[in-house]
Amino acid sequence: MEFRITNDGNEADIAEIYKMLKDYNLSNREKSENVPLGIFLENENGNKQAGLTADTFGKWLCVHYLFVSEELRGHGVGKELIEAAEKEAIKRGCKYVFVDTFSFQAPGFYTKLGYKEVFSLQEYPYTGARYYYTKEL
Repeated sequence: MEFRITNDGNEADIAEIYKMLKDYNLSNREKSENVPLGIFLENENGNKQAGLTADTFGKWLCVHYLFVSEELRGHGVGKELIEAAEKEAIKRGCKYVFVDTFSFQAPGFYTKLGYKEVFSLQEYPYTGARYYYTKEL
């Protein structure tokens, strides 16, 4: 056997490793379903101005992306998105939330909403930081 090193991000290679890992994980962990969650704010033309994507997984809401357009920032839209996601997560039986953010994005936003930093990566990717937060619902 020999290692093959690539730098092409080949989708087939990635999908194959993902499938092998997923099959292994599913055979060894408790049963739980990932249920997607999307909350979007659109203008009268149907163009997205803000949104949140996440999934619920067991007792956890895992926030993947939260975006608010420049013109809507500072008007409470991000807070409303998070609150709507948390409310839906509670309906789905979640007890906790997990989210991560970069130092130039929204660390203060999450701490104001009661999120607690559980760890951070400094010098990420070179001079910034990435913060990981959880919150009990």
